[in-house]
Amino acid sequence: MMDGTPHPAPDARTRILDAAESLVRAKGVAGLTLDAAARLAGVSKGGLLYHFASKEALLIGLIARMAEFIAEDFAAGTAAQPEGPGRVARAMLAWGFGQTPEAMNERCDRAAAVFLATFHHDPALLDPVRAIIARMRQAVAEDGLSPGVGGIVMAAGDGLFMARIFGMYAPTPGEMAAMHATLSRLIEESPA
Repeated sequence: MMDGTPHPAPDARTRILDAAESLVRAKGVAGLTLDAAARLAGVSKGGLLYHFASKEALLIGLIARMAEFIAEDFAAGTAAQPEGPGRVARAMLAWGFGQTPEAMNERCDRAAAVFLATFHHDPALLDPVRAIIARMRQAVAEDGLSPGVGGIVMAAGDGLFMARIFGMYAPTPGEMAAMHATLSRLIEESPA
């Protein structure tokens, strides 16, 4: 409500998913129980069970929501780029490198918690995200750039994501700017 406009309260399903995400971020998949999610969401256990009949159903809901977010975010990012060769690669570059570190870290932390909790419970539950990634890879392959250029941009973003979620390293702002400039140059200099 920072813009002064009142926003409707999230519905019970959204509150439950938000609570479940908060629990897996704070305590991992072991900390995600139906009782804890219901309590944090401010609903009865029966209310939670109405929306999610099991912990697995709750994880499926989390990963479906994350897959939808990724698909929508990627589509919006692509639409924001000028048409022509390299449009998808430029969108991926903006998506992976063009955000503030705080926004990028928040997005990575949210996705990491959901991905890791889901993977820990049953790796097959990640299939909706795998399908989105496959479509993104196809879009990169059809982007009109030299073979491999878009893949390099995608792999760089994926590498930064993995480094963040596993705490391997955190590039400095200068390193991020240098990587962004190098990848931008690679995209712009790629023959169609």
